[in-house]
Amino acid sequence: MDRTLLLNTTFEPISVLSWKKAITLVFLGKVEVLREYEREIKGVSISIRQPAVIRLQRFVRNNHTQVKFSRRNIFIRDDYTCQYCGERFDSKGLTCDHITPRSRGGITEWTNIVTSCIRCNLKKGDKLPEEAGMHPRKRPSRPNGFYMLMLHLGVKAFPENWREYLFLRD
Repeated sequence: MDRTLLLNTTFEPISVLSWKKAITLVFLGKVEVLREYEREIKGVSISIRQPAVIRLQRFVRNNHTQVKFSRRNIFIRDDYTCQYCGERFDSKGLTCDHITPRSRGGITEWTNIVTSCIRCNLKKGDKLPEEAGMHPRKRPSRPNGFYMLMLHLGVKAFPENWREYLFLRD
């Protein structure tokens, strides 16, 4: 693992850094090391363990606490998987479905939209889940900004050293 989790002073995850950047921040005194990997980084006159989790000494404003509501972010949140049949598709084979249809008073927001394949969306139509016998596999929610950042970077499995700092919801 060559990535280091960076936390704000409040212990809120704000970024993932390369181990080289993390070590630079350690030597500049800008962070404290909270967790380390087993791997040792050796220099000419020093040897230190690779930082796994570091925390800033000074607070910085976090600009990704609010995730923009968009079709792409819905697909990323739902892992490009139809929430009705469970099949994975590329974005061309997917659409966004209102769980409670707009024609029935449903609104367009994180908690009422799921990723759906075209076939399932047509099958459900403007029915409620109970009427169509089609319920989403996961209850949709507003995603955490850091979690979305990780998904955008392609990080799906988090190192064990990070888990207590990520506030993961299943």
